[in-house]
Amino acid sequence: MCLAVPMKILKIKDNQAQVEIGGTRREARLDIVDRPPRVGDYVIVHAGYAIHVIDEREAKETLDYFEEMLSKNAETSERISE
Repeated sequence: MCLAVPMKILKIKDNQAQVEIGGTRREARLDIVDRPPRVGDYVIVHAGYAIHVIDEREAKETLDYFEEMLSKNAETSERISE
């Protein structure tokens, strides 16, 4: 399964950005992103590449969904292990 994640751009140097999600920082290439991003923008990152610039509201809504899915998964795992 593949997963693309919204991440916030902290720095841009040449064609590479430092991005962050939940305190974890990574590098993402900007070779194929749909429009040139700026520091502070959110981008969808997949396999080390920024592929799409999204607005902050959409990024946070998506991250909230991920958080909800993870918490439900943890609850299910707890019930199974009992």
